[in-house]
Amino acid sequence: MVARSLMFQGTGSDVGKSLVVAGLARAFTLRGLKVMPFKPQNMSNNAAVTADGGEIGRAQALQARAAGVPLSVHMNPVLLKPQSEVGSQVVVQGRVEGNARASEYQHLKPKLLPRVLESFELLRANADLVLVEGAGSASEINLRRNDIANMGFARAADVPVVLIGDIDRGGVIASLAGTKLVIDAEDAAMIRGFIVNRFRGDPALFAEGMDLIGRFTGWQSIGLLPHFADAALLPAEDALGLSQSFARKPDAKIRIAVPILPHISNFDDLDPLEAEPDVELIRVRRGEAIPGDCDLVLLVGSKATISDLVALREAGFDVDIAAHHRRGGRVLGLCGGYQMLGRTVSDPEGTEGPPGSVGGLGLLDVETVLSGAKRLEAVRGTSFDGMSFSGYEMHIGRTSGVDCARPFSTIGGHAEGASSADGRVVGTYVHGLFSDDRQRSAWLVRLGGSSSGLDYEANVDAILDRLAAHMERHLDLTGLLRLAT
Repeated sequence: MVARSLMFQGTGSDVGKSLVVAGLARAFTLRGLKVMPFKPQNMSNNAAVTADGGEIGRAQALQARAAGVPLSVHMNPVLLKPQSEVGSQVVVQGRVEGNARASEYQHLKPKLLPRVLESFELLRANADLVLVEGAGSASEINLRRNDIANMGFARAADVPVVLIGDIDRGGVIASLAGTKLVIDAEDAAMIRGFIVNRFRGDPALFAEGMDLIGRFTGWQSIGLLPHFADAALLPAEDALGLSQSFARKPDAKIRIAVPILPHISNFDDLDPLEAEPDVELIRVRRGEAIPGDCDLVLLVGSKATISDLVALREAGFDVDIAAHHRRGGRVLGLCGGYQMLGRTVSDPEGTEGPPGSVGGLGLLDVETVLSGAKRLEAVRGTSFDGMSFSGYEMHIGRTSGVDCARPFSTIGGHAEGASSADGRVVGTYVHGLFSDDRQRSAWLVRLGGSSSGLDYEANVDAILDRLAAHMERHLDLTGLLRLAT
């Protein structure tokens, strides 16, 4: 029996599609269905490693977790990872297939659709229900030709659509009704229902609004979904999540500063630290200074290390980091951040842009060459202090030098990472370190704090359970199942 499927598109970007699909995935799983998440095309530098050594968008990884199913490259068959001068890296069914500028990608999409449909059918063969997430806005009619992310996919796969609007940004009646007005009639016929997301206040005050949307569009109301505050504690879908306001923690014992660079990637490495009650995570943007009293400067991943190194210097962060280090402060680099800590980063093959080399921060006596195959692998190891951990590697490049003789860890019998002679500067290619409670606790102690006892992974699952209950209370889930075909 072929699984039923239902697609969730939005009136715009960041209207909450990913979170809605994650919540529904958990809710329908708790109802006893085998659910698979699917996103035909995603654009994000936040990625996850699958069991078969590929990569998919981090949002689909969270949705798969909500559904309790292993990650598969087929859950996100096309992943675009924005880079610097070379446009976006194009990842197809988990593997890098090259780079393309925006105009070039528009011509590439028709060739990708058969592989998108192939992945979709493979998921449908092993599920009761496939929840499909669209990308961007359903009303971008200027991009409708050759579309594989929204109505182009829905029509090709014959999947009914539910449209999501965000009332928090205003104009939700116009955005939903306007979508019906501007899209092609055959596309509009694919939309069977709508959800108004992120409502705050008394739902009775928007009852007339829901009726008006239904009258203007002819679509079934699935429900008015109140704002879910704990969404901020789940991994963000993309860099838009970095722009939100985070509560200050004036009583925090540990302050960690994170420079926000243009091509930041895998920044969900920050989420477990944000969840710690005694840690204040300070996101430092261009025009701001790295606080002089922070305990740790943390450089996270980058999709374009050389370009971000240039941006780091233009922002003056290099001066701040050097001063922090002179004062006895600690510095940790993860993946691209590790590469930046060395003496040089070279790109002889033009992997990220024009071939060339740039000086690093010089805090580690290592050099990085961006060449060779991309490493995508879940890993387990032991850090220099004897603490075990699990995580994953996702990078291009090889790093070598004197400080590699003082590795951060041992993985599979091999040394990994580097540290300075005084131990205050550390670099590693391992992502997901802070999701590991043992490693995170060890770092908190190293920085002068103590372990809170937080079970981060259990906390994420508890939030997903609360999100599922939120969906059950406010949306017509039985009605959604009736719409699925």
